[in-house]
Amino acid sequence: MLKKIRENLYNIVTSRLFVLFLVFIAMAAVLIYRLFYLQIVNGETYLNNFQLKIQKERITEGTRGNIYDRNGNLLAYNELAYSVVIEDVYESGSSKNAAINKTLYKLIHMIEKQGDELDSDFNIILDENGDYAFKVSGTSLNRFLADVYGRSKISDLKYAEKTASAQEVIDYLCTSKYKIGEYNILEDGTKGDFIPGAGYTKKEVLQLVTIRYNMSLYSYQKYITTTIATDVSEKTVAVIMENSAELEGVKIQEDTIRKYNYPYYFSHILGYTGKISQDELDELSLSNDSYTMNDTVGKSGIEAVMELELQGKKGSETIYVDNMGKVIDTTDIIESQPGNHVYLSLDKDLQVAVYNIIEQKLAGIIVDKMRNVYNYDPSSESASQDIKIPIDDVYFALINNNIIDIEHFTQEDASENEVAVQALFLEKQEKVLNALEDELMNKKTPYNKLTREYMNYQSYIVTMLMNKGILMSSAIDREDSTYIAWTKDEVISLNEYLTYAISKNWVDITKLDLDSQYSDSSEILSCIIKYVKDNLRSNTGFSKKLYQYMISDRVITGTQMCMLLWEQDLISVDDAKIEALQNGRLKPFDFMYELIETLQITPAQLALDPCSGSCVITDVNTGEVLALVSYPGYDINKLANGVDAEYYAKLNNDLSLPLWSAATQQKTAPGSTFKMISAVTALSESVVASTRETITCTGVFEKMAPSIHRCWIYPRSHGRLTVAGAIANSCNCFFYEVGYRLGQTGNGFNAQYGLERMYTYADMFGLSEKSGIEIIESEPEVSDEQLVTSLIGQGTHNYTTVGLARYVTTVANSGTCYNLSILDKLVDSQGNLIEDYSPTIRNTVELDDSVWDVLHSGMREVVKKRSDYRDMTINVAGKTGTAEENKSRGNHALFVSYAPYEEPEISVTVRIPYGYTSSNAAQTAKDVYKYYYGLEEEEELLSGTAEMPDNTTGAAD
Repeated sequence: MLKKIRENLYNIVTSRLFVLFLVFIAMAAVLIYRLFYLQIVNGETYLNNFQLKIQKERITEGTRGNIYDRNGNLLAYNELAYSVVIEDVYESGSSKNAAINKTLYKLIHMIEKQGDELDSDFNIILDENGDYAFKVSGTSLNRFLADVYGRSKISDLKYAEKTASAQEVIDYLCTSKYKIGEYNILEDGTKGDFIPGAGYTKKEVLQLVTIRYNMSLYSYQKYITTTIATDVSEKTVAVIMENSAELEGVKIQEDTIRKYNYPYYFSHILGYTGKISQDELDELSLSNDSYTMNDTVGKSGIEAVMELELQGKKGSETIYVDNMGKVIDTTDIIESQPGNHVYLSLDKDLQVAVYNIIEQKLAGIIVDKMRNVYNYDPSSESASQDIKIPIDDVYFALINNNIIDIEHFTQEDASENEVAVQALFLEKQEKVLNALEDELMNKKTPYNKLTREYMNYQSYIVTMLMNKGILMSSAIDREDSTYIAWTKDEVISLNEYLTYAISKNWVDITKLDLDSQYSDSSEILSCIIKYVKDNLRSNTGFSKKLYQYMISDRVITGTQMCMLLWEQDLISVDDAKIEALQNGRLKPFDFMYELIETLQITPAQLALDPCSGSCVITDVNTGEVLALVSYPGYDINKLANGVDAEYYAKLNNDLSLPLWSAATQQKTAPGSTFKMISAVTALSESVVASTRETITCTGVFEKMAPSIHRCWIYPRSHGRLTVAGAIANSCNCFFYEVGYRLGQTGNGFNAQYGLERMYTYADMFGLSEKSGIEIIESEPEVSDEQLVTSLIGQGTHNYTTVGLARYVTTVANSGTCYNLSILDKLVDSQGNLIEDYSPTIRNTVELDDSVWDVLHSGMREVVKKRSDYRDMTINVAGKTGTAEENKSRGNHALFVSYAPYEEPEISVTVRIPYGYTSSNAAQTAKDVYKYYYGLEEEEELLSGTAEMPDNTTGAAD
């Protein structure tokens, strides 16, 4: 029995051991199998030593089409380049954010150390004060906020989300989404609150948030990479490849980038490309459902307008990869197709030449107006055209428009002069801040009793408090007597205003560093004063105000300002001139004069009046636009393929407004250039019976008393004039009378009735609608107030340069009003014509030949009276115009024209905002005609130096 039990026991044990042995063998087999036969690649499992086919679909991009000018000159094209991309291969879990942020932080510094820049397709930037700011507004901003807060519709946004500041959005993303920052460590060693952005600079936070946000857009798609930097150097490629082991998910990818020739000259026309937005995806998908959130599309200009034509057609293929992820087979290939090529009606050489002509003319006006005086008051001049440019304004412009880098004054490699200027600044800053604190705490001087300098400082403080949300705009009662006493009557102190604002709960105390939310008003005021003082120390805008007074008071000398330009390598000047400047043999005024005269410092950089201009040239017989020039332009290469954030911020802060198209977006009153329409209105409405009827100009028009209107020639007069004579002499009194007659009804004078009659003819010449140009254009405004002055181009008239170009084109060809176009044709990649973009006719203006003769002869007489056109061998017809917008600034200068007078071919329309006198616009147009018709050597016309105005023409404005 015992023996049998032992045998049974033995059998049980051995059978269990056998089972365990089999289990062990199986596990070992699995382990060996995984070690030697299986490999995991990018989340997929492959069989080693066997070409097990794993199927994937790969999309291939079609090459974007090129853009050419009318003569085949290449303007926009594609180029192969290296990009740095990252794929989200990180394991989910509590440590994922930290791991990604660590990798990105290393990567960012690697890229920047090699001199390359990160892409920045994000709707928040750093402004000049180092604060976060939105770069979009309106619906675009609301759409962005909805995306940030995960709302499918804008209407789903909560109030706090819809009104969130850029800083609040950054804090939200850092805290709730990406954990960019640090935890506050409590005394017991445990984690406290999370502090968004802690441990990083503001720039680093923005860079990290930008990349993380873009990565999140593709989080639901596998194998989709996010581009971090485009068109990087080979040095960056090498560094990243060398450090690939510690840069998980980061790869170098060969990519196609968009490049532009002549970027400054065509910036507003071509636009640029960038990553598609949700709004753009929604719109484009209606026409082409192949678009995805990973696509690059046209963001502005022709790139956006012709997106569907330029965008290549995507291809696809099925690929099979082995255990190493290597492609071993490709099937079901559908080839991608390149996009079509767009040809513009513009002439590249003409576009470039006119841009340079405008810049030379603007520089000439500036140096002609410069005076070696300080603390100049423009209101002392009797006429806007007599306003001067004092030298302290020029020196201050170097700092105000960020030509000179004031931050470099504190760097280790700062020059001796920079250090000296910084010391003077710190002394001034401390003095002013202490004086402001004393004023706010103790003196409490009423605003109207302050010096002009301290008025400016206190106004700046209130604006800053509003922008920072300390003073809540939505809470302030604009009808409150104390508010009015501060803002309008200016009879109380800032102390009184702030104290009252606290008592009325206009102050958001949550933004202040208070010990308790139950602090009394004096404690809150003290906290505001401390907040103001602390913020002003690092506020760039306030620092510039300090520099302005330091320059005007000559605390900083002209020599020091000139030397700063040289020390920061902003100019190229002979050593001999620098030595002469330093020892006093060369006056700083003369030094600066020469820099502007030779365009080493440009009008756009100074952003003084005038700093912008535009010119539109049309073929009057076809409606094609030959040149569409806006000065200044900008480098669209720095915005394409991923926005250069610092450059974009610089453009946003540039006071010359380079992002704004002077030709298609900027609007001013047309001034006397409107008088041809007024003439047509007068004759067509029979308020002037015939082309022979005369109206007498006495220099003064008194029929609208108590308002008295004077002719530009006053105290002289033009006497009796026909319509043609009124155009030729630009007589205001003649057209005041026309306006007065237009308003006459059976029941007396009715201004609205007259304005409606005038509108009919403004519409005939295309001024009631956009010009038809394909790129962005502002809506025109036909005057709906002040009938009498509306007939001389004042009132509330407001038009773009391209709108005026359509109008004068219609005059030149005697009645064909075109929808202007900058498109010439569309061809496929083989050059086959797909579409010819001939301008369409909007309407035809039917007038008697006698009326056209009046317009043409009157415009010809305008030019014949000008001494500056007497050497022209091509007969030009034109009309000058000036429009006053601000008595402390120069008038807008305009000139509309066409040539040859006998058989019109082209029209030239020029506007120089704040250009003082219409002669400056007319002389610019003259140089354009000289270039177009080859009347002067190109080297003389395009000298690269300032073109001085001829102030002796004696012509009417």
